[in-house]
Amino acid sequence: MTTLAITGGQVLLPDITVTRADVLVDQDGGEILEVGDDLASDADETLDATDSLVTPGFVNGHCHVAMTLMRGYADDKSLDAWLQEDIWPTEAELTPDDVYHGTRLGALEMIKSGTTAFADMYFMVPNIADAVEEAGLRARLGHGIVTVASNDEEAREDAREGLEVAEELDGRADGRISTAFMPHSLTTIGSEYLEEFVPQARDLGVPIHYHANETTNEVTPIVEEHGVRPMAYAAERGMVQEGDFVAHGVHLDESEIGLLAEAGTSVVHCPASNMKLASGMAPVQRMLDAGVTVGIGTDGAASNNDLSMLDEARDAAMIGKLETGDASAVPAESVVEMMTQGSADAIGLDVGRLEEGAPADLAVLDLESAHLTPRHDLVSHLAYAAAASDVRHTVCDGQVLMCDRDVRSLDEEAVRTQASEAAEALVDRAEN
Repeated sequence: MTTLAITGGQVLLPDITVTRADVLVDQDGGEILEVGDDLASDADETLDATDSLVTPGFVNGHCHVAMTLMRGYADDKSLDAWLQEDIWPTEAELTPDDVYHGTRLGALEMIKSGTTAFADMYFMVPNIADAVEEAGLRARLGHGIVTVASNDEEAREDAREGLEVAEELDGRADGRISTAFMPHSLTTIGSEYLEEFVPQARDLGVPIHYHANETTNEVTPIVEEHGVRPMAYAAERGMVQEGDFVAHGVHLDESEIGLLAEAGTSVVHCPASNMKLASGMAPVQRMLDAGVTVGIGTDGAASNNDLSMLDEARDAAMIGKLETGDASAVPAESVVEMMTQGSADAIGLDVGRLEEGAPADLAVLDLESAHLTPRHDLVSHLAYAAAASDVRHTVCDGQVLMCDRDVRSLDEEAVRTQASEAAEALVDRAEN
């Protein structure tokens, strides 16, 4: 057994308190052996965490990681116009290599900002899996199924691809890759396909993930056509069960929040994307009060425009207060829990906690900076003041992916160059 000790720092515990301790890791098993005092002498390798905070690796609960190639390409539009006029036409030109290079760029950004696990809905998922395996991250992946504007044969083929991806990629990368069945949303896939293919996904034993109630345009058509709210419509089609998770949930009413809480279906809150696309403010505090598991996600880099979970946590706290008109709503402790344990629980990964026996996924943040001084409350600093650039070390599954800002699992210069070239060629094809 090869061991790693993260020494000399303060540690964020599962109860969202901070204590001074070392963390000892079994690198071969990818597991935390002990959180305690003076563990350096027991380790084969050490990471210095002096004047630093050791946290669980952040968990990005909803993303379209290859959309890094479209970062800054189409801004300042509503969701429908943004998708129909810019994003979908550009995505139609994507190649497998594009998706691979875009995913590597996103993985690089996540490693450098302390994210060790994420859930991703996109296309050409085997290429995403290749990049995830290479980067050393953990992910739950699925093929985004869209049947609007498709004929019946095309729609069924898309749904079948969603099932195949869920079955064939599960367990890849030494178990770091899990899968899900991922219909894009309740308004972009026909009900007949949900009724046919959701039971098949249940037979595979994978969770179901989809966009829901992101805008009023995702609510009104369902109410008008089916006479029920979207979550009731989804429940009628077997899509609101324990382990399932939905993205956004901006326009949930009280009946839907209660339905989600009772079923054990989680919500991944994406505040930056919701603000940028003017989609609205999700009722996060009401969801938490009702017992809904809430995680945090960045959404894609084309609607955010970064993949920093620290930025997202701050946004979640701020918008949570604005939505309620209550400065005590969505406090620092809640958002820190949401971007670690909450997101992990939402997407069904047993990570997000620094404790004996847990997977060794963690980040180390340097506290020696002006914007983190003085250190009255480090949980508050995580929620309101810390930045991606404060992350010193990133560890996933016991492996050091970044040490003192030097990424080990990817060649940063090559990743950035190749992604830039792919993005330029992609936009050129889309516009010509």
